[in-house]
Amino acid sequence: MRVEDLDTPRLRAGSERRILEDLHWLGMDWDEGPEGPYGPYRQSERTALYEAALGLLDARGLTYACDCSRKEIALAASAPHPGEEGPIYPGTCRHAPRDRVFRRPPAMRLLVPAGTKVRFTDAVFGEHEIDLATEIGDFVLRRGDGVFAYQLAVVVDDLAQGITQVVRGADLLSSTARQVFLAACLGAKAPSFAHAPLLVGSGGEKLAKRARGIPVRDHRSVGIDPRRLVARLARALGLADDGEVRLAPSDLVARFSWDRVAKGPIEVDPSWNLTSSLG
Repeated sequence: MRVEDLDTPRLRAGSERRILEDLHWLGMDWDEGPEGPYGPYRQSERTALYEAALGLLDARGLTYACDCSRKEIALAASAPHPGEEGPIYPGTCRHAPRDRVFRRPPAMRLLVPAGTKVRFTDAVFGEHEIDLATEIGDFVLRRGDGVFAYQLAVVVDDLAQGITQVVRGADLLSSTARQVFLAACLGAKAPSFAHAPLLVGSGGEKLAKRARGIPVRDHRSVGIDPRRLVARLARALGLADDGEVRLAPSDLVARFSWDRVAKGPIEVDPSWNLTSSLG
């Protein structure tokens, strides 16, 4: 159980405690964290490792400082980025003098050489090949405000903590090529990956409070049996039959197979019939 709490401006007091309580309520447990042999398990306590990795990449000539604003990048970019981080960075600062006077606190970017192609196999979505230079470009490792980027932090932690398989939502599939390449730049092999399909509303929007999604805690507060919620999730993913209405996470271990997991996205009623699911 790793707590990814680097983006401090977005943190809310008590959120870690609430998340862990909700997972326990659902019947989830974990082998490590917050205690264990590879701690600390909060990313906010691991920044020295990210600094060291950034220093190693810099010593290998793979990073550079960038003081471009978002507006400047958008105006200069020749193509939109297909993922979650906006337009592809055009490399404006790649060859700028390292000792120049910066207009604003600079971000640190990873230099992606032309022709860099990354191949990986996802357990759910199969084979992928990405031309990292043309489809992603030089990506940020540390923001201008000093916050380390998700891409760097999770790669460093996965390698340091001995992670062998990363399982996460399909909305992060576009991050995988960057992380495979970054692991190679650090002299290591990335873990294997599996991206679970997302639950979406009728308009295709990812479920969240802003999309009328119902938090796990709300199900808990009105007295719903957590096994009903687990069973619904399992049926949506293809891991349970229609007649199975109560399941604990431990019930799914023996039957689990990536071949059974739906490739989604999976459209559901955002309310999941909250008030009619008591028992």
